[in-house]
Amino acid sequence: MPFNYKPLFKLLIDNNMKKTDLREAIGVGPSTLAKFEKGENVSLDVIERLCSYFGVQPNDIIQHTKGSD
Repeated sequence: MPFNYKPLFKLLIDNNMKKTDLREAIGVGPSTLAKFEKGENVSLDVIERLCSYFGVQPNDIIQHTKGSD
């Protein structure tokens, strides 16, 4: 995938949060968490919830990686 969620995982570490804490905080299911871990696409609604929750911009959550499949 051309995108990854490493910045999101760093935000979790910086905020001393577990993935399950995040899931409860923004109201997403386990399958959405699995998409983050696999680097799969998630909806813009989920990105918006993350941005609002952490008070950040999308580039603080996702990262584009050149040359990826």
